Amino acid sequence: MELKQVSRKLNQLAPTSLAGSWDNVGLLVEPSAPHQVKSIFLTNDLTLPVMHEAIEKKVDLILSYHPPIFRPLKRLTQSAWKEAIVVQCIENRIAVYSPHTSFDAVVGGVNDWLISPFFKASFRKLSLNCTEKALPLVITLLSTQEGVTDTIEIMQLTKPPIPEHGPGRIGKLDSPMTIAEAVQLVKSHLKLKNVRLAMAVGGSLDSIVKSIAVCAGSGSSVLRGVKTDLHLTGEMSHHEVLDATHAGTSVILCDHSNTERGYLSEKLKPQLLNIFEQKIEVIVSEKDEDPLLIV
Repeated sequence: MELKQVSRKLNQLAPTSLAGSWDNVGLLVEPSAPHQVKSIFLTNDLTLPVMHEAIEKKVDLILSYHPPIFRPLKRLTQSAWKEAIVVQCIENRIAVYSPHTSFDAVVGGVNDWLISPFFKASFRKLSLNCTEKALPLVITLLSTQEGVTDTIEIMQLTKPPIPEHGPGRIGKLDSPMTIAEAVQLVKSHLKLKNVRLAMAVGGSLDSIVKSIAVCAGSGSSVLRGVKTDLHLTGEMSHHEVLDATHAGTSVILCDHSNTERGYLSEKLKPQLLNIFEQKIEVIVSEKDEDPLLIV
């Protein structure tokens, strides 16, 4: 299938319009036409070991969850690893597509996968979109909810919002569980031996979790001020963790990419095989891993 057709289907799966305005998503490296895509290579991060793996497997398109080109590149040399990767993609006629925050926001995307072990929870996105004219009415309605106005952040959208999509997820569990049970559930889902846990002030492993908010990757901005019993994310700063625990919220941190990587093999690969009717091979990187280890 021609690259432009593949790119269109990927955008239909998770529209790039859902991505953060600061993000760099979509087709990032495009070989000259014609470029037939017979294989798609999935990775969370396009590192040098992953790039070498992709070349060895002779793939046609790398779908890198995190964009390997984020800040503008002033030159393409071998002195910087990200520049070297772009050069290798061009030399080997490998296209690169990055969905990043569009996959975070889309229904059925990374955040839905992350919250899925708490399957009895009815969850929703962690943002609210409205027109500028409706803003005063929305603020008035929100002000009737205790504590909500203290955490409101108003941002002007440059693109029209798409209903039901948005960053982060929040849910109320139908069957409450203890913190200890929630930790084990997360470790099993993400296939991790260890996670970091910050207990709510006055809490314990036997404390009951009735509500949860999640954000894949870095949850600092999305989860800030969100009042639930538990926050699940990859990373938060020291002071943001302290703010959460003093507000009565326990925090589970799994390291950034550990909250994203499993989505590629468990959800995205089957989706792509279905979308492309098994006509395109979908490969998940074996070299992609979180750079941090517990030793």
